[in-house]
Amino acid sequence: MSNTNTIFGWVLASGIVALGLNSVSDKLFSSEVEEYGYVIEAAEEGGAADSGPDLATLLASGSAAAGEGVFAKCSACHSIAQGGANGIGPNLYGVLGTGIGEHAPGFAYSSALSGKGGTWDYEAMDAWLTSPRAFANGTKMSFAGLSSAEDRANVILYLRENGGGPALPEPTAEEVDVEGELDGAGEGPGQTEGAPVDPAEAAGAMGSEQPVSEDTTVVNTGD
Repeated sequence: MSNTNTIFGWVLASGIVALGLNSVSDKLFSSEVEEYGYVIEAAEEGGAADSGPDLATLLASGSAAAGEGVFAKCSACHSIAQGGANGIGPNLYGVLGTGIGEHAPGFAYSSALSGKGGTWDYEAMDAWLTSPRAFANGTKMSFAGLSSAEDRANVILYLRENGGGPALPEPTAEEVDVEGELDGAGEGPGQTEGAPVDPAEAAGAMGSEQPVSEDTTVVNTGD
């Protein structure tokens, strides 16, 4: 009986020790952090990105030849030759400047596009190439769009090369900040109003960095 009590006592003591060690370890290695040393602030998604050059500038510096390469993505559905047949999409020869959803006679445009209104000007074509579905919700065109503004401008120039279009928009002239610039030769406020400056007075007013030439002679007029 005494041996049984001894064994039971040791088991009970071991359990108490184990419980105590578990409590201590929980405090030392707790996974919960009550207070952070510092907070890292992450930038919010969807922030404004640099818009880059405007469409007029991109059109002025773009290339119809480069646009032909990008248009290869469209050639599976569209022809662009003059008099070309409609395919899955309408023939695009001379599309710029025409009514939206009215360019290719006999083509079954979606009501989303035929009811859009307006003309295929450069801004409308750029918006369409960016995302056809965003431009005309419900369009049958499944193309996702061109994310590159340069690619869109080049495609527009290629379309213009094939059938013409309105005059290209003029790029907005950048304002030149001249504040703080030094006057160049011949610049500056020029002659100011006031009484003529006496030569001797002018010579005396010159600083040490502008010494009067030794050959300078002040003429005494007797006044």
